[in-house]
Amino acid sequence: MVKPTYTRREFLGTTAVAGAGLLLASCSPDSGQKPATSKGVLSNLNVALIGCGAEGQVLLESLLVIEGIKLVAIVDVWKYNRESNIRRIKAQGVEVNGYENYEDLLAHEKDLQAVVVATPDFWHAPITNACLKAGLHVYCEKMMSNTIEGARSMVQTMRETGKLLQIGHQRRSNPRYIFALNRLIHDAKICGRLTAAQAQWNRAVTEDFGWPKHSDMSAAELAKYGFKDMHQFRNWRWFKGLGGGPLSDLGAHQIDIFNWWLGSPAKTVMASGGVDYYQNHEWYDNAMVVYEYQLPHDSPIPTGIVRAFYQVQTTTSAGGGYFEMFMGDEGTIKMSENPSITKLYREDRAPAWDDLVAKNYLRTSATQPANDADKVDVRETAPLLQYDIPVTFAKKIHQPHLENFFNAIRGTAKLNCPADEAFASEYVIHKANEAIAARKILEISEEETKA
Repeated sequence: MVKPTYTRREFLGTTAVAGAGLLLASCSPDSGQKPATSKGVLSNLNVALIGCGAEGQVLLESLLVIEGIKLVAIVDVWKYNRESNIRRIKAQGVEVNGYENYEDLLAHEKDLQAVVVATPDFWHAPITNACLKAGLHVYCEKMMSNTIEGARSMVQTMRETGKLLQIGHQRRSNPRYIFALNRLIHDAKICGRLTAAQAQWNRAVTEDFGWPKHSDMSAAELAKYGFKDMHQFRNWRWFKGLGGGPLSDLGAHQIDIFNWWLGSPAKTVMASGGVDYYQNHEWYDNAMVVYEYQLPHDSPIPTGIVRAFYQVQTTTSAGGGYFEMFMGDEGTIKMSENPSITKLYREDRAPAWDDLVAKNYLRTSATQPANDADKVDVRETAPLLQYDIPVTFAKKIHQPHLENFFNAIRGTAKLNCPADEAFASEYVIHKANEAIAARKILEISEEETKA
């Protein structure tokens, strides 16, 4: 259903009575979904974590603090990692079983309701499909798969089994992102007509991951699970056939925001990148991507062409952190999971935002640009006034997305990022890697982005 659209004055008039109540409702990770029932405390959900690497560790921190979740098992093919995590979890008073692989988990744990998959990308599709067919709901980290075919198979299995499949684009459950999209862009239309978007994630040079002495997996074990050696096992994200490089590792989150906020997949993509620095890697360490979007006719914001630029650099941390920016003829929203980076900027031609500040939809920023009358160039635009989003939450950044998944299992919410919706975003991410290799503009049809 298309949301009704209003002018800014109509919007403020219709919401004046709601006041703070509307603001709080907008901040819920399950915003817009069926509220939780009041029939008492819901029973525990028995959950297993498959994959205890870097991303698995982040998810584990949330799993151990979410109410009503009982972590009963973890899976990791590396004995060193598996046993160290079992000790860590048991030290927190949680009894947990450990398994080498997902087949052993499914054979022995008969009272599971859900699994969280955080393995290397090339294992996502086989594990997710097997768990769905075993009757389990699945939360799978992005990328869905290292191949388009693998991702499509996951959507098909989700449909065939009727089980839930949430993909780990966690910004889709972030209260500040939900509020900014629904209230500021869609309803208040503070950007006016969107004309451009930009996002980046730059990281400094880092050494490849090593491993403790005497913890090596044997050559036979490594081969069994698809790895050539321990270096490849520990740094799988950089190798073709295992992961998708920085564009899928980091860019997946932010390019997904392009598609989500703009309401449709990109129509074209062109890109440049290469193995410019790390000579022992296979995937590009630096990449720059340009997408072209056509906002859909039923968009709640003024329609038109939007060009979106994305860059990921793994050889410098310069550039102001990781963020996504949506720029229009009346204003710009700069979003990040880091609240200190999030800002809003009003163009001089836009109507005043004082009414929005008065209603607590915006907050005047404590940091404003200097009032310098001497410009370098007469063509330079004056510094823009800055505003903040008055929405915060005291949870780990992955926790709201996991909570949305578990609430959907209980029937009190709908998934914020089901696999069929995630597929469209992940398709255009895969196409960016293809565009780098092809060195040309690639067309993307709407049918291609449907699983």
